[in-house]
Amino acid sequence: MELTLLGTGAPSGLPRPDCPCAACAAARGAQARAATALLVDDALMLDLTPGAALSAARAGHSLVGVRHVLLTHPHDGPAMELPAGLPTAGRVPDGQELTLISGHRVRAIAMDSPGTGYEVTSPDGERLLYLPPHGGPAGMPDGEPIPYDMVVADVVGRPDALARLRATGAIGPSTDVVAVHIDHDVPPGAELARRLAAAGARAVPDGTTLYVGEYHAVPDVPRRTLVTGGARSGKSLEAERRLESFPDVVYVATSGTRAGDPDWAARVAAHRDRRPGSWRTIETCDLVPLLAESGPPLLIDCLALWLTDAMDTVGAWDDERWESSAREALHARTAALVSALRTTRRHVVAVTNEVGAGVVPATASGRRFRDELGRLNAAFAAECEHVLLVVAGQALPLRG
Repeated sequence: MELTLLGTGAPSGLPRPDCPCAACAAARGAQARAATALLVDDALMLDLTPGAALSAARAGHSLVGVRHVLLTHPHDGPAMELPAGLPTAGRVPDGQELTLISGHRVRAIAMDSPGTGYEVTSPDGERLLYLPPHGGPAGMPDGEPIPYDMVVADVVGRPDALARLRATGAIGPSTDVVAVHIDHDVPPGAELARRLAAAGARAVPDGTTLYVGEYHAVPDVPRRTLVTGGARSGKSLEAERRLESFPDVVYVATSGTRAGDPDWAARVAAHRDRRPGSWRTIETCDLVPLLAESGPPLLIDCLALWLTDAMDTVGAWDDERWESSAREALHARTAALVSALRTTRRHVVAVTNEVGAGVVPATASGRRFRDELGRLNAAFAAECEHVLLVVAGQALPLRG
């Protein structure tokens, strides 16, 4: 099944008309995107936007053979421009199936937001799922789930929809996930590619022709990632983004609780409120057993608080105990943590702090913490396939 993406942008396109934002200013040339529209085997159009005939011609295709035009957007969606000779655009009712003259079967998938999704099966059996902007499936067809060959969806706007499709088996290890409906929420270019790769997805320029069912290397999602940065740099949000398209994530909070500290309680609540409802939270600093056992992905936030607890436990704040026994005990704990990370089978994203670039602490214990965190970060990063430094909300890849 041949699929040509006549457009890959949001309904307003990218750049948006008259939008002065940085993302729109950078969306020029190959980074510019028309509203999303798909041409399937030169016989079926999914969504119809202004300039479709010209877009098809630029991609080396003609709309002469199109026999069906189906819409996914709600009734107040983007403007349509019906080229001469094309059939009237329509919509298949949710749950119903349409068999085309070309032999394709199209089933309408109910959405959890206004609009309609379509499952398209070619005469040879390749299966495509196309979802509207900001849309996720409200339910999947009955029967044993079979992974789609390709899913074309709003990856940036609805990563939770991808998580749901993965949880149901609709997206498998070999499913080609292509991002469309791309808006100015994420800067184009390298940042967009990095964000999508973390979700196991990719984006292609307007006019690209893909072949559903043809092997394509799925972006390699790093199994171990360390996200580091300064205070309020956006490192925790970046770590959460790397797992938001995966189901059943275990959020490991090493912070614990601080009775009588309303500011700390507010910080913890803000973190909790922005996490997907399907994630499970565990408050513990006992990380080695979690890394040793199998299970869903772990998001550990953060290593600095883990180190604080470890230094409390071994008495590393006291100068005399540090020299007599605490140094050796602390290094044994950090070595055990790094060893567990090296051998873990789980997908792990960990957050830590960079504390060595500021003012030198005034106390010996403060300098000790700074030095030990630096050593822990370096040892932890050495076992990670991907390391990110977050500065002013911008993620800079250091490895991977």
